[in-house]
Amino acid sequence: MGKTSLLGRILHHARVNGEARTVELSFQEADIECLEQLETFLKWFCSITAQNLGIDPQINEHWSNEFSHKTNATNYFQQYLLPLISGPLVLGLDEVDRLFSYDQVAKDVLSQWRNWHEKGKDDQQWERVRLIIVHSQEVYVPLNINESPFNVGLPIELPQFTLAQVHDLSQLHGLASWSEEESKRLMQMVGGHPFLVRQAFYEIACGKTTLDQLLETAPTAAGIYHEHLRHHLLNLQEAGLDQVMKQVVQSPSAVFIDSKPAFKLHSMGLVKYQGDNVIPTFDLYRQYFQKQL
Repeated sequence: MGKTSLLGRILHHARVNGEARTVELSFQEADIECLEQLETFLKWFCSITAQNLGIDPQINEHWSNEFSHKTNATNYFQQYLLPLISGPLVLGLDEVDRLFSYDQVAKDVLSQWRNWHEKGKDDQQWERVRLIIVHSQEVYVPLNINESPFNVGLPIELPQFTLAQVHDLSQLHGLASWSEEESKRLMQMVGGHPFLVRQAFYEIACGKTTLDQLLETAPTAAGIYHEHLRHHLLNLQEAGLDQVMKQVVQSPSAVFIDSKPAFKLHSMGLVKYQGDNVIPTFDLYRQYFQKQL
């Protein structure tokens, strides 16, 4: 939906207008072994932050067996990293939802970030630290309300494009003759999903396909969205949600499913709520999963 692009713009603004030191970390770079153990994860997090700041990590010199891993990480920032830099420090944390599958590690890390935020209220060193937490799935990690970093600060949810925005985007792609009716037909298939709409306009503008051809093949293995759809299919199967999604796409109207799978399917972007019931987010998903499931 454009989260990484937005993160990049925020960090650029922080550097240029706020004279801040910035670090962009993608959790896609963390190995599974790293995500499974709190000590391994925090050492990786501290080390890669130091490296991005041009500082020798010296992790072993600043990690003590006498303290908890969370205390070690806090001390590492407070006693080593922060004194070596001046001005604000902005940490841009991308793909954070990779952490959500590891409940205990996620709970410890998220509560620590909340603690750092609270420290900034009365500690001059931590007052200089800003966290930008980017995630594509909603958080299903059990957290005490006072330990969550998601109920403080400024939440930003990126919306789908409106019909007017989709039409404006068609003009930016040089499709001068593109009509509002064509925008409606495209949105009937993929809604206003920025990535899917952008991909469609790119393919059409390059002359690789027409709108009619795109819509005919969109929910198939021959369509331009096959990688996107296959990614979702694999995620559904891995999460054990394939049969629940099958129930949703086979129903001719909105259907009630248990709150936990509904929450997870919604966080994956595959369903939307109608009251307490759900329907597929786009016709693209309904058609594809009706065949695949």
